[in-house]
Amino acid sequence: MNLAPLIVVLLAGVLLGEGLPRSLLIGAPVSFGGVALIAAAGERHATAGGVLMGVAAAFLYAGCTLLQKRLLERVDAASLTFLGAVAGALALLPWAPQLIGQAARAPLGATLAVVYLGVFPTAIAFSTWAYVLRRMSAGQTAATTYAVPAVAIVLSWLLLGEAPTAVMLVGGALCLLGVHLTRRR
Repeated sequence: MNLAPLIVVLLAGVLLGEGLPRSLLIGAPVSFGGVALIAAAGERHATAGGVLMGVAAAFLYAGCTLLQKRLLERVDAASLTFLGAVAGALALLPWAPQLIGQAARAPLGATLAVVYLGVFPTAIAFSTWAYVLRRMSAGQTAATTYAVPAVAIVLSWLLLGEAPTAVMLVGGALCLLGVHLTRRR
């Protein structure tokens, strides 16, 4: 999936007319190299089908980012996030009867956890993403997501007690260095 920001950088540069600034052409691959190091240090359970689905997802993510960038020229971030949520809800409508039955039997904690996931990491995160995407280039916005692997390493260490290897720490540092490079003028 971390191939997606590279795809966004290249496609936005060409299709959206953002150009290919040297800072993005250097920083994004540096960050991707950090991701590759982190992945190489972790467990490997990849299948050919899984890799193909991951690459397809990266291209779909990139396409959605480019489409969202164009739509944000006409629609504000909150409205676009709302419309995305409505589209997702409509796509899941066939499973509504199961949801109703299972929600009635679910423990309160599980229901509150689902509500939390819907509000914070979904609605607020996507609204924030759209707000930033409207104000920055798609390439820069996407490249900034390379900070996520470094943050995930630190959080998994602090919250889950999963100590990173030296290679993972170097990979995380490369991710942050690459993001820094993409933000330079």
